[in-house]
Amino acid sequence: MTAQVQEPWPGWWQVATGRSVVIRAARIALVVGVVLALINHGHRLVSGTVDGGTLARIALTFLVPYCVSTYSSVLAVRERLQRV
Repeated sequence: MTAQVQEPWPGWWQVATGRSVVIRAARIALVVGVVLALINHGHRLVSGTVDGGTLARIALTFLVPYCVSTYSSVLAVRERLQRV
């Protein structure tokens, strides 16, 4: 009789950098980031008064939904793997 070797669950970083998680998070960040950037910085974009600080805040506007989506996806994937 052969003992089955159970694969350990993938680590958080391994799941977070997986192709499907990255693509999903990027799509969500693009949509949500555009909406939030327009809501929060649209007046500066329209008037042409965008400076370095505004650009940094716009980048963060895209980074936040990316991180939230990634975190949620990792939790969902790991939870699903625990049930198997």
